[in-house]
Amino acid sequence: DNAFLNHSAKTVQGWGYAVFGEVIEGTDVVDKIKGVATSSKAGHQDVPVEDVIIEKAEIVE
Repeated sequence: DNAFLNHSAKTVQGWGYAVFGEVIEGTDVVDKIKGVATSSKAGHQDVPVEDVIIEKAEIVE
């Protein structure tokens, strides 16, 4: 667990990261995300040119 990767504020340094373990439904959505245009930004590769916003996620146990 790396707390510094969590969302902490609506700032450049505060957005954090999202990690997915397994997609069991909605692979069409994953394919759309995979297909977005990317570029290099601030020393990082494969950064989406336009923001990818995930509006809903569920934890299934």
